Amino acid sequence: MLSELSTEIEYFTQTSRQYIAPMLGVLALLWIFNLINWRTGKKLNRLGIRPRRFSGLIGIVFAPLLHSDFNHLLFNSIPLFFLGIFAMTLNFNNFFLATGIIIFLSGLGVWIFGRRGNHIGASALIAGYFGYILASAYEHPTITTLFCAAIAFYYFGGILLSLFPTEASVSWEGHLIGFISGGITMFLCTHVSLFVPFI
Repeated sequence: MLSELSTEIEYFTQTSRQYIAPMLGVLALLWIFNLINWRTGKKLNRLGIRPRRFSGLIGIVFAPLLHSDFNHLLFNSIPLFFLGIFAMTLNFNNFFLATGIIIFLSGLGVWIFGRRGNHIGASALIAGYFGYILASAYEHPTITTLFCAAIAFYYFGGILLSLFPTEASVSWEGHLIGFISGGITMFLCTHVSLFVPFI
């Protein structure tokens, strides 16, 4: 049992390392995009999600890319980096499609249920990855998925606190809907033939 546990953890560690470079590339593009936006007066921020406005639907695509300032992007970059690597390690073949579904479901949910205003930031996607990873331990209870979920919960369990109203400027509904979207996406990965089965 201990040898199997050690083998699975070693496999997870070695596999996750190969996804460090791709996630660093994603973050680099995200930072470049936002630096250009900030330098040009944050004009692109108007492309965020504006609930129940037809023009706000475009934010479903752009909102995860847009951030209000340096701190907003910095504090999103760290969990996005690690949870993105975890999600890749669980099943790389499903990662990009799963990411798209989380973005679409969370964005649409915010557009329907969100408070009036302009919702931007990758927080919904981050919460989605978190829900996706936790749900993987339920749908596919292996040593690898349980270990991944435990590590994600230990370091990023504070995400659960962001699912409830706190500050007026924080889109807690985006976090909540993102988290639920991640769980739904894992369910789809498990039960829909469009996805590559977990091994």
